[in-house]
Amino acid sequence: MGMSIRASFLRSATLAAGAALLIASGPVLSVAMAQTTAPAPTQGGPESVADLAAGLLDAVVNISTSQNVKSDDQAPMPQVPEGSPFQDFFDEFFKGQGGEGGRQRTVDSLGSGFVIDPTGFIVTNNHVIEGADDIEVNFANGQKLKAKLIGTDTKTDLAVLKVEPKKPLTAVPFGDSRQMRIGDWVMAIGNPFGLGGTVTVGIISARGRNINAGPYDNFIQTDAAINRGNSGGPLFNMKGEVIGINTAIISPSGGSIGIGFSVPTELAGNVIQQLKDFGETRRGWLGVRIQPVTADIAESLKMESPKGALVAGIIKGGPVDGGAIKSGDVIVTFDGRAVSEMRDLPRAVAESPVGKAVDVMIIRDGKEMTVKVTLGRLEDGEDLAEAEVAQDPQTQEGTDQAEPPASDLPRADVVLGMKLALLDAESRKAHGISEDVEGVVITEVEPQSAASERRIEVGDVIVEIGQEAMTTPEDVSARVEELKADGRRNALLMIANKTGELRFVTVRIE
Repeated sequence: MGMSIRASFLRSATLAAGAALLIASGPVLSVAMAQTTAPAPTQGGPESVADLAAGLLDAVVNISTSQNVKSDDQAPMPQVPEGSPFQDFFDEFFKGQGGEGGRQRTVDSLGSGFVIDPTGFIVTNNHVIEGADDIEVNFANGQKLKAKLIGTDTKTDLAVLKVEPKKPLTAVPFGDSRQMRIGDWVMAIGNPFGLGGTVTVGIISARGRNINAGPYDNFIQTDAAINRGNSGGPLFNMKGEVIGINTAIISPSGGSIGIGFSVPTELAGNVIQQLKDFGETRRGWLGVRIQPVTADIAESLKMESPKGALVAGIIKGGPVDGGAIKSGDVIVTFDGRAVSEMRDLPRAVAESPVGKAVDVMIIRDGKEMTVKVTLGRLEDGEDLAEAEVAQDPQTQEGTDQAEPPASDLPRADVVLGMKLALLDAESRKAHGISEDVEGVVITEVEPQSAASERRIEVGDVIVEIGQEAMTTPEDVSARVEELKADGRRNALLMIANKTGELRFVTVRIE
């Protein structure tokens, strides 16, 4: 025996072993009911969460959205023979879909959310309401209210809505996700497949998961059943506090296999408060380009172990432009928070207030030092970055010429598998290199060489080697010989591309 239920349509990205990362919104599915045998009670688990769930169900809501989509189908509307007995069905099916080439159709989707303020503020995922023309919130008592979108944040996939209730709503508090341990019991409430008010229980399987969903990934992984339509719903601790917002699952079939992900409140709390207060985010910004510190880079910088974030470049006009932090520095601590790996830094900076003066511990020339910087606003930095792209010298006249053959260029020295030449007016024009780039230009890279292994290309510019500035091919050769005599196995090169964007690479000394 089967039944028809509402289910969420999911966007997916292919993962290992053919699994998919899924997030919610959706059409109608039919699923077969199956008789199952109840599993034996888990030893040591909570005896019952009935009392806990009873006090929370009224604060969890179903979110229904609709979006009017104009079809790109240019085919003429089908016609049925005059007098056909199916005419009425045909007219009903195409009702409201417009004329040829411009048919309108309505796409509906369902998700979950929860009330954080009795006056009507509701949290959900951005992908649940993204692009919606109409948002309706359905409460456990049957009440339905139209919702206004207050603000969204695509980087953490969060959104805040507002409804206007006639009386105060039941709200749930935030807890501290940092206090949660692997193995702690959690409870999810949401709207899987359109079945509102569904309670599932599990444990925290892992913390700090990076699933490449955004720049600040720090997900809680749980085995509490999360399915299509659970997106935007709360993950509770056993005190009834929200410690996560359910966002995604990994599944080869579209159903729960016990691997779900929630945005922790340690990341979401500040974002939600800013969306509620300002309708937008106001994140801190350091104004640096960073890259990971590999084992080779750590060795080149005389570090005991690879850690921190390597500053590959300073953004012009940013908070530290011409300031205390320089390219080649490794940031290991930010405002008292350890930066164990590169991805720790953007999250720490983003969670800091705009305009705050913070202490930053860096490693420079093998020595630790602390500098003080004042943070800018990330959103302003993104506008600045867009302006830089608009002024990309590659778009200027004369820079799209084909590179001349290596034999037509001036004679160059060879080092680490690269032919080098002075960066003068002629070589700038030949390779389309920006005027503000200084160093030694690479005119040829030998196949199978150490430089080729690191994807160094013709037209790249060597700015520094071992944190010393390079101006001539002879400087490069001499510096590599110094490093070789010092027993170094790798040379740390600061490379600029044609537009001036910097990166660090380690090249094996042959």
